[in-house]
Amino acid sequence: MSLSIAQSAIKTNLYELGIDQLADDLSEFGYPLFRARQIWQWLYRHYVDDFNEMTNLPLPLRQQLATMFTLRSSTIVSSQQSIDGQTTKVLFRLDDNQLVETVLMKYRKRRTLCISTQAGCAMGCVFCATGQMGFFRNLSVPEIISQVLHFARQLGKENQKVTNIVLMGMGEPLHNYNNTLAAVDRFIDDVGFNLGARKITISTVGLVPAIRRYADEQRQTALAISLHAATDEERNKLIPINKKWPIAELMDACRYYIRRTNRRLTFEWALINRENDTLEQAQALGRLLQGMLCHVNLIPLNPTDGYGGAPSERDRVTAFQGELKRFGISSTVRVRRGIDIQAGCGQLRDRYSREQ
Repeated sequence: MSLSIAQSAIKTNLYELGIDQLADDLSEFGYPLFRARQIWQWLYRHYVDDFNEMTNLPLPLRQQLATMFTLRSSTIVSSQQSIDGQTTKVLFRLDDNQLVETVLMKYRKRRTLCISTQAGCAMGCVFCATGQMGFFRNLSVPEIISQVLHFARQLGKENQKVTNIVLMGMGEPLHNYNNTLAAVDRFIDDVGFNLGARKITISTVGLVPAIRRYADEQRQTALAISLHAATDEERNKLIPINKKWPIAELMDACRYYIRRTNRRLTFEWALINRENDTLEQAQALGRLLQGMLCHVNLIPLNPTDGYGGAPSERDRVTAFQGELKRFGISSTVRVRRGIDIQAGCGQLRDRYSREQ
């Protein structure tokens, strides 16, 4: 939306605008290109949430921006910290009262954010709390960005910064393709937030056309596939979208992605005790992925109210991983974080509205 249009309408969120659009709009009012760059860096380098903090802008421009635009797209409902102090979960309320959760995980050298792209999720994965709540709507670009900037501000107060972003929170990122990737482009913009593309991972349950589109765009951000089963019979029970795009079609898209990008794929596997952690499933997965440029993240299932499955026992995890090694497939057992505050993979949902 141009500045002139914004004058006669409800305030536009400034994070909707890319830097080129911002520069074009400012030029209509006689402001030079460097003003757009200054605003951009206040937004994405200094994380300001008040136009008055943009102190190197002329006062009339700051006043004009405040009249036409808003920088707010959400408010904080609650914040929880895990017992070990390494995980923080924030519940955000959006302007239409939808709620989303975002998680900060602290590791020795990394500060990783798990961010949401939708309110709810339409994929319906049976072991996922977000899938159990159903789908409400896609998040806008500002709503996705605001999650990252909130934590960037908080970490900045501790002389720390966001080092990694995973789009594995609430929602299917590739179901909200345009907004998700527009937000990602802001995060990797070298004039703005300037996070390396390879520090960002997008997770998908397997939307085949979107995976092929992503491959064709030659993006450098990493891609993770939530697989969780190696046969259609087993995956259909866990991942309903598999009935639309079964494993053979998904694997064709994955191989296409690797050919187009020469990038390694990650496969996510939630280990459910005596369900998908059998040697038979490990062997089927080994045959499925053998020779592929990939890595497998093994994640003992995190509990949710709507699913009765349990996390795999340690000896079964070890046996499963050993079987993958026999097929020449590398794997890692992911460290579980924030389980005590329901901040682990598959646990995010709008708990505040559910519990009131």
